Amino acid sequence: MSIVDVARRAGVSVSTVSRSLRGETNVAAATHERVRRAVDELAYVPSPAAAGLATGRTSSIGVLASFDYRWFLTSVLEGVDSALRAAGYDLLMYNVGDAEARDHFFSSSPMRRRVDGVLAVAAVLTGEEQAVLRKLDVPVVAVNGIRTLLPRVGIDDEAGAAAAVKHLALLGHTDIAMISGNTDALVGTVTPRRAGFEAAVAALGHDTDVIVVDRWGAEGGIQGMDRLLTRSTLPSAIFTESDEMAFGALRSLRRTGVRVPEDVSLIGFDDHELAPALDLTTIAQPAREQGAVAADLLMNMIAGTADTSADIKLPTRLIVRGSTRRHLAAGDTESDEVRHGDFSEQPASSAPSATRSPPSAQSTLARSARGH
Repeated sequence: MSIVDVARRAGVSVSTVSRSLRGETNVAAATHERVRRAVDELAYVPSPAAAGLATGRTSSIGVLASFDYRWFLTSVLEGVDSALRAAGYDLLMYNVGDAEARDHFFSSSPMRRRVDGVLAVAAVLTGEEQAVLRKLDVPVVAVNGIRTLLPRVGIDDEAGAAAAVKHLALLGHTDIAMISGNTDALVGTVTPRRAGFEAAVAALGHDTDVIVVDRWGAEGGIQGMDRLLTRSTLPSAIFTESDEMAFGALRSLRRTGVRVPEDVSLIGFDDHELAPALDLTTIAQPAREQGAVAADLLMNMIAGTADTSADIKLPTRLIVRGSTRRHLAAGDTESDEVRHGDFSEQPASSAPSATRSPPSAQSTLARSARGH
């Protein structure tokens, strides 16, 4: 069935059917009803291609992302899809997770004349790459990542990292290390989370070692933790740039017999879906909500009703689980209340003191070898 058949059944012109289907207000209510009945009786489905010719729209949104960041991308897309599907948009996905794919995308511009807008998810975009996207002449919204000239929906990564350090400090930890990704990674959280960590530690006047690994994710967490284990003493607490890096760190610690949180407290960032199962304390970010808000912002920009310089930051929150605990002085014991209490709400002056040296990596390994 075509739009001509609908027009004949409803007894109106084809242009009237088209305007009625688009929801325009210059069509009488009775006419809208006749068109609706004709559509239902004929099981007519409007052609997106035909609609595009009439409106100049494609009813498609391009999503530019690194597929390596799977948990975050999947969570964001759930929010994006829920918002866009209701508005009749389709998604076109483009992976820029490796140099070859990235070069191909920005040299060939495959989205040109194929999308009404673009969402760039957790991508670090150079000035030249942003210019390529602007030449598409459609609205572009960044989701998470580093603030650029593009409108953005995300979180305050620096503040989230600082909250992680505050939590550890209020538990009495003074030797706090961070396992971070390589700054060449195509994930836009690396620089701001590290900056937030360094600023928070410096403000506390604590010593720190920042461990930079070659790979982002669980493998990078393994490598970073292995490097920390070569030190003469371990830090009493470790902040990882992401939960996935914390998962890798946990694997290395368990293989060497270092206990979490008895020997080392560990806190991640994201609240990955596996974080509760591994009892990981973390800074939770609302990934799905970021996708939904970004999709709404993009649709409003397409309609010409949104601020094109928007920088929307959604709140993060500390979730305390069993991987962090109070740093005990020599001879102290710990109750369940102390272990699981949320010290983040206490003033800094009430943070428990700690004088015991962190455990020796070598002594821990030796204890593990003896079967203890």
